[in-house]
Amino acid sequence: MVEEDKNPAAVELGRRGGREIAKRGPEYFAELQAKRQVRAGGRPKNPLEATHVGQIEIGELKIPCAVLADGTRVLSQRGVGRALGRKHGGQDWRRRAGGELPVFLGAENLKPFISEELALVVSKPILYRNLRGGGVAHGIEATALPTICEVWLKARDAGALKAAQLPVAIKADILTRGLAHTGIVALVDEATGYQVIRDRQALQAILDRFLRKELAAWAKRFPDEFYQQMFRLRGWEWKGMKINRPQVVGHYTNDLVYERLAPNILEELQERNPKNLRGQRDAKHHQWLTEDVGHPALAQHLYALIGMMRASSKWKQFYDLVQRAFPKKGETLFLPLHEDEA
Repeated sequence: MVEEDKNPAAVELGRRGGREIAKRGPEYFAELQAKRQVRAGGRPKNPLEATHVGQIEIGELKIPCAVLADGTRVLSQRGVGRALGRKHGGQDWRRRAGGELPVFLGAENLKPFISEELALVVSKPILYRNLRGGGVAHGIEATALPTICEVWLKARDAGALKAAQLPVAIKADILTRGLAHTGIVALVDEATGYQVIRDRQALQAILDRFLRKELAAWAKRFPDEFYQQMFRLRGWEWKGMKINRPQVVGHYTNDLVYERLAPNILEELQERNPKNLRGQRDAKHHQWLTEDVGHPALAQHLYALIGMMRASSKWKQFYDLVQRAFPKKGETLFLPLHEDEA
C-alpha cells in the first residue's frame, strides 16, 4: 500500500512519534529497542523482583541501583549512561539498535578495549521489576562498573578517544577513584538499605556453623583447671567440681567464653536453651555447639583463657588480658567484672 492510501492522521502520528522518541535521547531509544527485542524473543515470565532500591552517589554522579531477590546487585543501565554523560551521534544510535552493546560502550573506537567477558555481561541486560513501578527495568551487574570505567580510561591513555569523548573519560576517572575507596557492592548495599539484611544473613551463617539444630548428648567440655584457676584468681577456696559453685561463676562463664566465642552466640544459645520454671536450664549451652566448628572453637578458646590465667596473679590482670585478646563485638570499655565481689 502506498503512503497516499494511508490515513493522513495515522501517518502524521507515526512521524510525530519518531520525533518524540528523538527528543527523549539515545538512552531512551536504546532501551525501547531492547524492550522490543525482548518482546520479539519472549519476555521472561517471572523477572526477579527488586527487594531493595536506592541510588549510589560518587561526587556529583548518581546511579540508580537495586538488590534483587536472589541477592544480585544491579545498576540501572540508563543510569550508568547518564552518569558517564555519554552523548551519541546518529551512527552510535543506529548501532545500538542492533542490540549488542549498551550505549555507553557502543562507540567503534572503544571495541579494542572491551574484553569478551565484559561484552558478554553488558550485552545481556538483567530484567527486573522495580519496586517504584514503571514495569520491567533494565540493569547491569553492579560489579561490572569498574571494568566499564576501565575501558574508557584505557582508551584515553592509548590516545584513542575523540575530543568529544574525553569528558566521558573524566567521569569514568571520578567513578574509579570513588570505587577505590568504597567497593561498588558496599555502595549498593548502603544506598538500598540492604546492608542490614546482608549483615543479618552473614551473622546467621556464622551461627549455623557454630550451633546444631538438635541438642547433643552431654559430654565434658570445660576442663577442671578453668574453674580452679578462676577460684585462685578470685581468692576463693577450691573444694572440687562436685561442690556447688557461686552463682557469679555462671556469669563469668558467659562473659569470658560464650560472649567472645562468636557474635551473638550467647543470645542464640539462651533462646535455644531457655530457663525452666525453676530458673534452671535443662541442658548445658555447649550441648548445642556443632562437632566440626563449635566444639573445636570452644576448646581452643578455653585453653587460651587457661594460659592467661596461669600467667596472671590477680583477677584484674587476667581480665584485662582477656579484654585485649578477645574483645566483645562492638565493645570499647572494660566491664567492671574485675572488682571484688562479696
